[in-house]
Amino acid sequence: MSRVLVLLTILLAACSSNDSSPPSSVGERTPPTTSQRADAVATPDASSAGVAVTPDAAVPSEEVPAGHDFTPVAKQLIAIASCGGGDIPDGFPVERIERHCAAIKKTQADYAKRWVEPARAFFVDLVPKDIPKKVVYPFAGGDLSTALTIYPDADEITTLSLEPAGDPRTLEVLRKTPGALKQSVTKFAVDPTGRPWKPEPTDPATTSEPPGIDPIMKTPTIIKGKVGLDRALATIEYELHFLYVVNFSNTMNMIDAMRGGQLPTQLVFGLSALQVHGYEIVSLRYFKLDTAGAIVYLTDDDVAKAPDPVKGAADFRNRIFANAEVRFRKPGGRTQIYRHLQVDLDDAHLAKDPRALRHLEAKGKIAGLTKAASYLLSWDSFKTIRTYLVDHVVWMVSDATGVPPKFGTPAGFTYETWGAFHSAHIGAGNQIAKDWRDEFSKHETRSLPFRFGYYDGSAARSNHLVVMHR
Repeated sequence: MSRVLVLLTILLAACSSNDSSPPSSVGERTPPTTSQRADAVATPDASSAGVAVTPDAAVPSEEVPAGHDFTPVAKQLIAIASCGGGDIPDGFPVERIERHCAAIKKTQADYAKRWVEPARAFFVDLVPKDIPKKVVYPFAGGDLSTALTIYPDADEITTLSLEPAGDPRTLEVLRKTPGALKQSVTKFAVDPTGRPWKPEPTDPATTSEPPGIDPIMKTPTIIKGKVGLDRALATIEYELHFLYVVNFSNTMNMIDAMRGGQLPTQLVFGLSALQVHGYEIVSLRYFKLDTAGAIVYLTDDDVAKAPDPVKGAADFRNRIFANAEVRFRKPGGRTQIYRHLQVDLDDAHLAKDPRALRHLEAKGKIAGLTKAASYLLSWDSFKTIRTYLVDHVVWMVSDATGVPPKFGTPAGFTYETWGAFHSAHIGAGNQIAKDWRDEFSKHETRSLPFRFGYYDGSAARSNHLVVMHR
């Protein structure tokens, strides 16, 4: 049975709601089994690359980084896909892009009002000013915006997920031959809860219009039947809307949208986040990690040797362009760094290829973040990344998919809670639900005026948030 078919079978299996039940089916952010994840992430080894290695700097450098410069492509993607301004390059269908950008800008504006504004007001006084300026966000999917909301003055933000940043060369191919790229036909798991979306009754800022999410495992109407650039833009419209309304993404959706994407969708999501938060792009580079975990930027020669965007399979090409570095700043401000790494964070993969772990360890003490992470940090098979967080985090925010109290408290962490937690959002969290219930019961209930990752699995669908700190 193919990995995709096995994954689809797991995704469609029913979740159990018993706390005593073992992790079974999990909808969004579904943790594939080890056999399904094998070969899902094959980060190129940079140990033999004959280029300069960039260590993990303490403070972002204002110097121009080495490697192939994709900044002009990033600016075209901003104009065409994430809709942050700039002229539409010649050769692209202006009317189609204008329709796309009208939808994207509405999604971004609604999201900024509904989520970013209340979340920013909540975190501005909560986050200590003296915590580390390096932020690590495991299981991030395509989400940079949450990190920018919580840590707007970070020196660097590193996100890690199964999703690649994506091959930026496809934009030029779609300009010349709009239908040339191979078409993925993966269907979308479009409603992770099986419930119709409803506005939050206590939040008057929530739009009364549902996000247009179709029944599970259908190709959304906005995408169905489209090819080439038209489909790529429609996929971005749908998935960005989903992320900004539901506050997390579905793993199955991201297989199609990001691993098999016709545009570098994960990168586009990052560019959208920078747009929402008022940043401008300084540079875009792609990189590999050497055996010590240090950054080695892709060179002109590396890019020239990459498979042809038309002939090469999207998943394979996108893995070559798996890791991206975007330098950005507020107008007139200092340069900050966003890096995304495609990496499988389970113990087996980190033991087989420890470069990502070594890269993280070189950062020293960090601020942390995770949400909607399928409760993987409670699983024995993710002990390595959990131990890394326990050993290096000074201050971390999460939903109930963060580091559970049974691991954090003995290590000297104090927990603070907002909202309410009664049961796990999906079956993968049933085994750790009591630990979180017990922790929430120790604290006075404090309201949380916005969703943060998963709501809990109770009928009330309660928002909740956790801070752990030393």
